[in-house]
Amino acid sequence: MDDLKRQIKELIVNALELEDIGPENIADSEPIFGGGLGLDSIDALELGVALKKKFGIKFSSENAENRKHFASVDSLAAYITAETSGR
Repeated sequence: MDDLKRQIKELIVNALELEDIGPENIADSEPIFGGGLGLDSIDALELGVALKKKFGIKFSSENAENRKHFASVDSLAAYITAETSGR
């Protein structure tokens, strides 16, 4: 899963064009939004689109679990693994 987490971090940096942050600066368990990287709802939409393109996973705007999935790199990795394990 370490490779998946690295891919997620690189995707966050590239998709959101973060200039002052590298993948190595993103902790696996730290919050991505709010106090963590300081990302906002627009960033969440862009990240969701990038994750869909790269991993083929979908997020529904009506899914109350989205906040939990986007909480950290760890939670995104767990969600991606769960969604793609049957493929």
